[in-house]
Amino acid sequence: MKLHLTIQPGASKNAHSFESNGEFKVRIAAPAVDGKANAALIEYLSDVLNLGRTKIVLLKGQTTRFKTLEILADEQHVMELLVKRAT
Repeated sequence: MKLHLTIQPGASKNAHSFESNGEFKVRIAAPAVDGKANAALIEYLSDVLNLGRTKIVLLKGQTTRFKTLEILADEQHVMELLVKRAT
C-alpha cells in the first residue's frame, strides 16, 4: 500500500496523528540532517506496525516534508494499527 504523509522533524518526541483535514502527520525527534529524519521515520513506523524496516520503502520526498511510502503489508491491517496507536 502507498501511504502519503507529512513529517515534522526535530519534534520533542516521535508520534503520529490524523489531522482534521484528513492528513496523516508524523512527528519525529531526529533532525532533518543527512537523512536522519527519514531513517527515524522508517524505524518509527516499523515499530508501530510491527514490520521489518525492509517492508517500508521511501518512494518520494527524500528532501521534503511530504513523503510517499510503500508499505509491504495488508492495507486494512496497517490502517487499523495507525488509527489505534495515533496520539
